[in-house]
Amino acid sequence: MFMATYKAGLRLRERTEMDPSRLVNHQVISALVESPDFTALRRETVGDPYAAALAVLAQSGTLRRMLECSQDAQERAEQAARTRQDAEGAATAVADALRRAAEEADEDGGVPAATADALHRAIGAAEAIGSAARLAAQDAARGAAAVPGLRGAAHRAAGEAAEAVREEAVLMRAWGVGSGELERMPYARRARLAERLRAGRLARWAELIGRFRQMADGERARKVESATGELVGVTLGDDLSRLIPSELANLGLPELRAVFAARYAAGELMLYDSRGEQPTGRGAVIACVDTSHSMYAAGPGGVTREAWSKACALALLDQARHAGRDFVGILFSAEDRIQVFRFPAGRSAGIEQVLDFAETFLGGGTSYQAPLTVARELLEEEFDEATSRRGDIVMITDDECGVTEDWMRGWNEARRVLGFRLFGLAVGAPGAAEAGSFLDALCDNLRSIEDLTDVHAAADLFRLI
Repeated sequence: MFMATYKAGLRLRERTEMDPSRLVNHQVISALVESPDFTALRRETVGDPYAAALAVLAQSGTLRRMLECSQDAQERAEQAARTRQDAEGAATAVADALRRAAEEADEDGGVPAATADALHRAIGAAEAIGSAARLAAQDAARGAAAVPGLRGAAHRAAGEAAEAVREEAVLMRAWGVGSGELERMPYARRARLAERLRAGRLARWAELIGRFRQMADGERARKVESATGELVGVTLGDDLSRLIPSELANLGLPELRAVFAARYAAGELMLYDSRGEQPTGRGAVIACVDTSHSMYAAGPGGVTREAWSKACALALLDQARHAGRDFVGILFSAEDRIQVFRFPAGRSAGIEQVLDFAETFLGGGTSYQAPLTVARELLEEEFDEATSRRGDIVMITDDECGVTEDWMRGWNEARRVLGFRLFGLAVGAPGAAEAGSFLDALCDNLRSIEDLTDVHAAADLFRLI
């Protein structure tokens, strides 16, 4: 069964080539290979010993039941094998008797009576045993072909194996573990990783994590740096590419060209005003993820606030690595509960560290000041005025809490000096995103996330960061 799923060139021997004692095994493998799901299974397992082993393990329970159901047929097959061995022994006895007769024959070809009798007895026994062996082989073949439910059980086993292998492949892809990394991973480590992913805190939300990552990939493909954006009105300036038609008309009239030149020099030409997407920064991307008790709450589709927030944060990690930027994940709840995970741009992010970040949950209340202070300090560490390494902070929370005036003054001064941006995501808490809320006062860009099944609610975030 392992070789059937693992080998690229699959050839099943003919029944006539098989020892009678292996006919039941042949029937099991034949039923498996002929299953419609087997082709889909092999797409995941060919050349991958781990996936092939997983497929065999997934079918092991059904295989045992199939062998139990075919016990009678197997006993017939083993009896046929023993009878065939007896027939081979009888044939050997005939050959020995013939050799003795040839050795004892006289010049005229006569053979002693005792030797001739022994030869006749050996031939008779061989014929009888040979006939019994043929009947036993036929009985074994009929028994193997008539095992009840064998084909249906094999088809179900192939379907279960295909589903198990497919689920694990989806799980690995959702968590960003590529096929190349899996091929280099030792078997034992890969098995432990798969078990951790299946049993982990966010195992139920692998599909959500995968959709977030796919959405972020799509938004990266759409991103256009320094785009002109949406026209929102008319302003004054000296950008000739944005002149309104009446200004162009003035330029076309000789008597108004001097006026045009004077207004151009003063930056007072009438231009189309647009609101475009700001170019991304080059500093760290910092995701502050609320892990207070209220994040346990589930929204539409049963998706919890924590699951949506962690999936978004993992997509931001991909975003940062794709752009060659550092990523920092800050998990927070109450003021004294905070945990920082750093993922430097020049270093590979191990899946174990990613899982530690995703599965950590602190519990407790909510404090804005603690995580944002850590984020500000991290950006101060990397700040380089010469290279304009502007960072981006994403605050993901489901709660509203206050900050002190002194802290707010320090925050605004740091933002002025460092030039970072703060994006806010109020998850399942529209009140926290209302105008005049503390989160609204803190953020440059704030939105409310109410449908937790919709990953596109934060799509533009991945074009801006």
